[in-house]
Amino acid sequence: MTTSMPEFGPFADFESATRAVLHFLGKRTGLGLWMMTRTEDDDWIVLQAEGSGYEVAGGDVFRWADSFCSLMVQDIGPQAAPEADRVPVYLEAPIGRQVPIGAYLGVPVMRANGELFGTLCAIDPAPQPESLSEELPLVRLLARLLGSIVEADLHRLEIERALETTREAANHDPLTGLLNRRGWEARLDTEERRARRYGSPAAVFVIDLDRLKEINDSLGHDAGDTLLVQAADTLVATVRESDAVARVGGDEFAVLCMECDRSGGAAIEAKIREAFAAAGIDASIGWAPRDPQEDLAAAVTRADRAMLAEKRGGTQR
Repeated sequence: MTTSMPEFGPFADFESATRAVLHFLGKRTGLGLWMMTRTEDDDWIVLQAEGSGYEVAGGDVFRWADSFCSLMVQDIGPQAAPEADRVPVYLEAPIGRQVPIGAYLGVPVMRANGELFGTLCAIDPAPQPESLSEELPLVRLLARLLGSIVEADLHRLEIERALETTREAANHDPLTGLLNRRGWEARLDTEERRARRYGSPAAVFVIDLDRLKEINDSLGHDAGDTLLVQAADTLVATVRESDAVARVGGDEFAVLCMECDRSGGAAIEAKIREAFAAAGIDASIGWAPRDPQEDLAAAVTRADRAMLAEKRGGTQR
């Protein structure tokens, strides 16, 4: 006979594991605020928070360079500071002037490739006993375990993204085989939920073919269709397998690249421009990163504006 015992079963995902870890550490240490964060460029994104010592919640975004954690990751400040005001670099850190921090405890959470994902950290308004430092081995172990879970989750999402593009025929454009507008909007909704859960960076591209109407009028719609298929094939061959590529209008395409930061977005833009130039395809291209304080829909709007500005300018940037 099998008895269901949820407290001994595996966690469903990184989110549920993090929630349990933060609750456990909050009870164990009594510190006012425990957080799981993600770093992305200049942003320090709170994925989850536990505690009532501060008005901080999941989804809040702070400046990474202002935090104690940024100093800790650089080995400038210690991982444990029971009396934070006795650590000069923490005493001078901007975050310490924004909120009262009497004690700090934090460790990095790393990706399998050695890159920093974020931090598992805590602060409290009041200084704490020196015995707080004795919690570090446990916190480091839990951070490593969470890093393993998030790595598995992100790998699974990459595989899911590669499959989702081919899953529903109703969401695909019959000419190019790409996602249609319905499929594109469904993917945006799905990835926005994931981005809020994992703090995922993303880049959105909007591409408009410049000469489709001219080709349709002068050479016929078969020639125009050939150009559309060529543009679609070029995009699919240029971006990553897990990226979502869609035909969202007559001559308009869109690309969504998840787990892609600003520098990655700039690199993908350059690759698309190079591939289109090699194929002899004239297009106006705009792109925008996802702002962690907004959503993917806002990034699409900014990318579309950038594309229209380029089209009005008449030259490629």
